[in-house]
Amino acid sequence: MPRSLSEPLTRPALSTVAELLKPITWFPPMWAFACGVVGSGLSPLEMWPIVVVGVLLAGPLVCATSQAVNDWFDRHVDAINEPNRPIPSGRMPGRWGLGIAIAWTALSLAVATLLGPWGFAAAVLGLVLAWMYSAPPFRFKANGWWGNLACGLSYETLAWVTGAAVMAGGAMPDQRSLGLALLYGLGAHGIMTLNDFKAIEGDKKMGVRSLPVQLGAVGAARFASWAMAVPQLVVIGLLLSWDRPMHALSVAGLLVAQCFMMRWFVAKPIERALPYSGFGVPLYVAGMMVSAFALRSLAGA
Repeated sequence: MPRSLSEPLTRPALSTVAELLKPITWFPPMWAFACGVVGSGLSPLEMWPIVVVGVLLAGPLVCATSQAVNDWFDRHVDAINEPNRPIPSGRMPGRWGLGIAIAWTALSLAVATLLGPWGFAAAVLGLVLAWMYSAPPFRFKANGWWGNLACGLSYETLAWVTGAAVMAGGAMPDQRSLGLALLYGLGAHGIMTLNDFKAIEGDKKMGVRSLPVQLGAVGAARFASWAMAVPQLVVIGLLLSWDRPMHALSVAGLLVAQCFMMRWFVAKPIERALPYSGFGVPLYVAGMMVSAFALRSLAGA
């Protein structure tokens, strides 16, 4: 029988659970893991079970866990900024949001055991960062400098390094791979800042010191643009020093396209943060894969 409108909701619909876990956010760490796999120089086809497990762990498990944790501890802020989200809207009743966050944490750890000691340790670190980002007493997200840095390093650097390491049987990736992973993780600080423009009102009321709150909308937009551009300039220099001019030229072309969009974004950051994220960020992550293929060519040289 259908539920009566007056009957209190006791459990969420599966569609609401999926909304809480935000599949659209899974792409960045899955992509970064894939970059690590490609950059390792080893054939992913020969180790496809590890690749599949790693991609699932990076996106639908660890990243999804971070989304559930964030929504639970942000429910009061979301009631102001985005009241239609699962928890503030009441579609995720009671403590279901917290329960799903805990259950997904446990499931992530269980799956991570399939990737050996390195993969398990990386999953533990990613999950610890996910909880520390949102949950008190740490709540890194309360300050945009620390919170966005933690996200960028977790989503991009950690995922890339994990992909490279599990392909190498748990061995530490070489310095070139580590350097690229770090640079793209630092640049992702700017990507994370793009997500903060939609929440300025609620962040101010709830004491969340995001970069748009601290620097103002235009100041934060300028910082986000530079934060994304500078690491890519360093990547271009590294690719040239490794005698990979075509890869360097490709990343440079992607950066030029981003720069045009950055100028457009900075002019009206609050209105344009979302479309810039939709069109500019793919150019950034495309450069990640180009750089990974540069590493792959070096491995085969």
